[in-house]
Amino acid sequence: MRKPKVLLSWSSGKDSAWALHVLRQRGEVEVVGLVTTINEAFDRVAMHGVRAELVEAQARAAELPLWRVPLPWPCSNDDYENRMRALIETARAAGVTAFAFGDLFLADIRAYRERQLAGTGLEPLFPVWGTPDDTPSLARAMIGAGFRATLACVDPRQLSPTFAGREFDMDLLADLPPGVDPCGERGEFHTFCHVGPIFTTPVEVRRGDVVERDGFWFADLLPEPGSH
Repeated sequence: MRKPKVLLSWSSGKDSAWALHVLRQRGEVEVVGLVTTINEAFDRVAMHGVRAELVEAQARAAELPLWRVPLPWPCSNDDYENRMRALIETARAAGVTAFAFGDLFLADIRAYRERQLAGTGLEPLFPVWGTPDDTPSLARAMIGAGFRATLACVDPRQLSPTFAGREFDMDLLADLPPGVDPCGERGEFHTFCHVGPIFTTPVEVRRGDVVERDGFWFADLLPEPGSH
């Protein structure tokens, strides 16, 4: 029997990368594509602010097609849901039967995704789901497994902007203030994953300017010259 075909929601960060790692290790489904919402106005990943060309490089390194979902700017919730519905129709026509997410423990986010997929024919999957108590060991497991990521976005209401552009490593975990989730699951920070066992080759990046936009701090990650 053929394995069920699954799309994976791909933010470009470590949690998405870990979810792909887990799904591949379990071997119960076939991940057939990475789904990324792209801000049409800036050609960057929605929320994370990562350049679309870097996400395309990730997809090539993971040997998976990138399913881009273009979003207008500004983007209303209706706009978002309409674009996602169109994606789901395309996925069903391609024989996809499930949609996986790298959510860790936020029950309201999980419930929203389940509502959005209800009645669509696509089953929601949460391969790395756990509790807030799991994330300290999960963060260490990611680093121990060889994943490397850079903090691309920081919410200054929860974490100092000085963390923008830092590497997600053991030193960073040690420096996080009490109350900040080690995986940034409450939106404290977002990452860009550039090395890991899911990739055939590293996605070479360097840090550009760190800037404030719309109340968040972003480290502009740039492709290394000559990298593809």
